[in-house]
Amino acid sequence: MPGDRWLVAGLGNSGPQYTSNRHNVGALCCDELAADTGAGFKRDKSRAMVASATVDGAAALLVKPLGFMNESGRAVASLRSFYKLPDAQIVVLHDELDLAFGAIRVKLGGGDNGHNGLRSVTAALRTKEYFRVRIGIGRPPGRMEPATYVLRDFSAAQRTELPLVLDRAAAAVRVLLTHGLAAAQDAVSD
Repeated sequence: MPGDRWLVAGLGNSGPQYTSNRHNVGALCCDELAADTGAGFKRDKSRAMVASATVDGAAALLVKPLGFMNESGRAVASLRSFYKLPDAQIVVLHDELDLAFGAIRVKLGGGDNGHNGLRSVTAALRTKEYFRVRIGIGRPPGRMEPATYVLRDFSAAQRTELPLVLDRAAAAVRVLLTHGLAAAQDAVSD
């Protein structure tokens, strides 16, 4: 039945060389949600890894699009169409350069701020009106290009804190799915 399930998409690049990159923190959070719920990912014809999960009582499809970040939207739009999901029940988990490492923010709608994954999702869905869980990775040091920075692994110090960051981001998703946007925003306010 339409509207009775959420689609939670964790953005990243697929392939072992990208797994621990900053750009993959959305997919890492999706992994965290799957581990928390005991859900297992399977390859889907939508070109994504998909897991059916119950997140604090809410039915959810956990989705990790395959391929590169700038192709993420195809899988999200394909699954939205197949399951006849409203845009208001789509959540995208992604890295955010403009937030300090570890900061989590939740919002509905907005621009892509130069993020190729969000640009792809927005273009494929033909709307900006979907939820975003923004996971801060901080700005690149010195004159490093943002594209280089996001494709690098987290620093040793950040890797130590990363499990806590992923846990906080997953908690924000759980609150969003069960109690709504305002409650999720309150849950992550510093």
